[in-house]
Amino acid sequence: MPFDFRSLRLAGVVLIEPRVFEDGRGRFLETYKHSDFAAAGIVEHFVQDNTSVSAAGVLRGLHYQKQPKAQGKLVRCVKGRILDVAVDIRKGSPTYGSWLMEELSEENNRMLYLPPGFAHGFLTMSAGAEVLYKCTDEYAPALDRGVIWNDPDVGIAWPVREPLLSGKDAALPALRDADNDFRYGS
Repeated sequence: MPFDFRSLRLAGVVLIEPRVFEDGRGRFLETYKHSDFAAAGIVEHFVQDNTSVSAAGVLRGLHYQKQPKAQGKLVRCVKGRILDVAVDIRKGSPTYGSWLMEELSEENNRMLYLPPGFAHGFLTMSAGAEVLYKCTDEYAPALDRGVIWNDPDVGIAWPVREPLLSGKDAALPALRDADNDFRYGS
């Protein structure tokens, strides 16, 4: 199998490390193979791919999309380095409001899978970063929601005090006030 799948402490979130083949010409790796992902329990059908290009210090998130268009995401950094964050927003979950952070970079080739029910964000840690992510549902602007990046109740240990934010991201609510229809176990 060309992937190593490691379940993380938030149920459903998986860190994926692809096998990389390198030689004098460069490197080759598979970034998605349905049969391997299904064998690891990730049976999602991805329907949209997105690319995000960000400057140093940019923080995007924490985003999610409500039902019935909730999105699972498979996130990968192809240029630069990011700190990628998942926050459990499933009401009733034993880890509700908990977060995890993983470094994704062009050097380590890691990917992070977040199922629906998690808010997602990332911070650019290099001069710039290009992030690709696959989504399990199409973008639906009317259902687009989020949580403020520095919600004290969530307490993410971002290594910055004043990141570069969009106006939209700067105005997001705290998790306790967020419009969130996710329920654990449903």
